[in-house]
Amino acid sequence: MCGIALLALGIRIGCSPAEVDADHALFSVEDIKGSLSRRGPDSLGVERVLLHREDISLGHAEEHYAEKRAVEGVNGSGDALDEVNETEGGVGELVFIGATLQLRGVRPVVQPLVDDLGNLLVYNGEIFGGFPIDNNSNDGEVLMQYLGGCCSHSCEIDQCLDSFSCHRKKQCTTIPDALSRIKGPWAVIYWQESTKTVWFGRDAFGRRSLLVHWPSREDPRLLLSSVSPPISEQRAGCKEERVDELKFWEELTCGIYSMTIKTSKNGGFLVGEINRHEWRNSVLKELICWERVFVVPNNNHMNFTCNNKKSSDAKALAELMSIAAEKVLAALRVSVRRRSSFNKNFQGGTCGSHSKAISLGAPVAVLFSGGLDSMIIAALLDQYLDPQYEIDLLNVSFDGPLAPDRISARAGQRELRKIAPSRRWRLIEVDAELSNLGSEMQHVVTLIHPANTYMDLNIGTALWLVARGDGWICEATDEETCEHPLRHKYESRAKILLVGSGADEQCAGYGRHKTKYRHGSWHELDEEMRLDMQRIWKRNMGRDDRCIADNGKEARFPFLDEDVIKVLLDMPLWEIADLDLPSGVGDKKILREVARLLGLTESSVRPKRAIQFGSRIARESNRKNFGSNRAANQASAGSVAFGIP
Repeated sequence: MCGIALLALGIRIGCSPAEVDADHALFSVEDIKGSLSRRGPDSLGVERVLLHREDISLGHAEEHYAEKRAVEGVNGSGDALDEVNETEGGVGELVFIGATLQLRGVRPVVQPLVDDLGNLLVYNGEIFGGFPIDNNSNDGEVLMQYLGGCCSHSCEIDQCLDSFSCHRKKQCTTIPDALSRIKGPWAVIYWQESTKTVWFGRDAFGRRSLLVHWPSREDPRLLLSSVSPPISEQRAGCKEERVDELKFWEELTCGIYSMTIKTSKNGGFLVGEINRHEWRNSVLKELICWERVFVVPNNNHMNFTCNNKKSSDAKALAELMSIAAEKVLAALRVSVRRRSSFNKNFQGGTCGSHSKAISLGAPVAVLFSGGLDSMIIAALLDQYLDPQYEIDLLNVSFDGPLAPDRISARAGQRELRKIAPSRRWRLIEVDAELSNLGSEMQHVVTLIHPANTYMDLNIGTALWLVARGDGWICEATDEETCEHPLRHKYESRAKILLVGSGADEQCAGYGRHKTKYRHGSWHELDEEMRLDMQRIWKRNMGRDDRCIADNGKEARFPFLDEDVIKVLLDMPLWEIADLDLPSGVGDKKILREVARLLGLTESSVRPKRAIQFGSRIARESNRKNFGSNRAANQASAGSVAFGIP
């Protein structure tokens, strides 16, 4: 997990002016560096590209700033360069910032990465497929090599493969070609020196956050950042400034973008031309469109489900379900294995004796409610994580032992002990009280931005607290019960967190799915699920990534693996869910069968509970902000935007 950012200064984009009034700029380089450093605690670097209208190829200016960096130290803050100095011939500047949480690669990596051609990269992501990468390699360094080999001739970027002027037509690989190949979550900002182009974007499902400030008359800079900084203290008391901050950032729509920098026709200033590019991977395009072929059950299936008297039909239906569940289970196994393997860099401090590994704690943790999704992930993680390690199960409650998720988490821990008795399952109970969260809540408000509803705040707060892993371990005299627990403080050191996001959207786990089905049809259910998948980047993923990563942890989402999505999408909808059946049976039917295949019989029938309800933060928030749950329900509290502090 990393934090990345770009500030483009002195470049006219669209109708915006080129210059910014520094006294009225809402965020500075230092503001952004401070916020990114929480996401990437291992290193923080800054690189600057100075642009000239006379010589867009940089020329002597690059040598000048290379000397400045040599004096200040590689990747130094370069505070003296915050302003573009016209007397040195500079009219534009690109400031790249990279904060790194390094989980892969045998050598320390400091971003931004710079190659011999003058290309720069800041990268936040994991490569789980698409490019060959071994356990000794760092994702960013591998991607840098591939991007550096992309075409850099003068023919049109998007028309390159069809252009007769491209003498390397058959061998040419474009930046969109390369980025479209990546399997896994990513956000990227890349400077291609030969074409004077900034490339940026995020993966098709938005699993890594990237916020954008498009140039405006109030602030003509193009800004990209993994997270919004808090508003500066000197402006904190001004309500008008707070309104400006709330409108400043937006989630970057998933995709690949470029900004090519040129000199204006009259030679007076630099201009930036922004374009959005098509995905170049046909399979990825199918997943984005999310069009299921088999939506309405056929007559044979209807006969199977309606005729309970024929045992042969019931047996055939069970066999079909088992085959379907095995396909999903196989895809999930690969997905969890990809996300739970760690290389020599990670093992450097933890490999060796069993006792040493135990003392350093679990390398991978699960955000754990004891519900269906987290139980499947935990059971699969046990199959691929070395037996010497514990597995941390992180659970948050705003009602002590009485919250539904705390009850199900303890039951889930007992069930996991039954199917994997040799593993040490460590349930870390994070207790919180909403009334005691003051500055923490204000911090989460900044993290979830531009999301701004009470539901977003409740979910973000719960995720931020549980991802910290700072809680209690229940040590019971009888391992099967915690009715009389002996608890002691414990903080998880796991930097990789497996999260169940995406399961409900793909497998009809929300209450609104049942409503759509009952009041509409199979087609309306399918349409609602498609809408959920196509907007998951905006409603969920950016917010969740920012809240979890702020703790210096990396969230990984097994259910949103590209291969898992394809397997589920290729299946008939009636094998995914049967919403005529009761809750806990027909919703996410396919995953319930997967759980049974893993031996999780108790978990396979647990009903769905969202984290804000299972942890009871929604109840406490409703009481605090609306007076009661009833008043909150009448006001549709979840969708209400909270006020400006």
